[in-house]
Amino acid sequence: MKLETLKAVNVERAARRPVIVVTDTDNGDQRLVKAADISSDPLRSELAKQLRMGKSGTIEAGGKKLFLNVYAPTARLVIVGAVHISQALAPLARSLDYDVTVVDPRTAFASPERFPDVPLIAEWPDVALPPLNIDHYTAFVALTHDPKIDDPALLHAFARDCFYIGALGSRKTHAKRGERLKAQGANDSDIARIHAPIGLAIGAVSPSEIAVAIMAEITAQLRLPKQEKEQAA
Repeated sequence: MKLETLKAVNVERAARRPVIVVTDTDNGDQRLVKAADISSDPLRSELAKQLRMGKSGTIEAGGKKLFLNVYAPTARLVIVGAVHISQALAPLARSLDYDVTVVDPRTAFASPERFPDVPLIAEWPDVALPPLNIDHYTAFVALTHDPKIDDPALLHAFARDCFYIGALGSRKTHAKRGERLKAQGANDSDIARIHAPIGLAIGAVSPSEIAVAIMAEITAQLRLPKQEKEQAA
């Protein structure tokens, strides 16, 4: 890789923006494609597919064999609420290579004994969330069932363009949540981004099963094309 290309890749990676280096395997010619340029690139379908999968690979296009070197940020999971579901969800997400952080101002819940080896922030969302620099490569779940904690956390997630936002609660509970959030400045498109009831409908009952349903829904949101996401919803 040329030094100029490497420098450009490092700039994008430092900013947690995905980037793909396209290399002609016959002559070594390279070009860099930033995330914002993928939709207008001649290889947009192939680039988008490899980026969704988060993996590098070889393709053939225009009679050429090209290697797509994908540099995607490590996905994050921010869990608001150190509850039983979170105790199952955090290790499951870590096994899938997510960087996990648990936020809950209730120190009786947010304890190292309940969440070994998981970063904990025992602060209210308005204090805990801004330093995390939440971004588009962050999945965000609100699990406390307490509006004083979940609502400000969800408002923060809306502003940070998280790729997934989910919240625990029934449809009736979610309808009331939507009314509260609108009263605090959220709009209909914000509310529509919330996956609630959270998780894929797999009949989950136990905290561990609900954690599986949540991670399945997050995975679908990250990996599937738009039309397949809609079918999975």
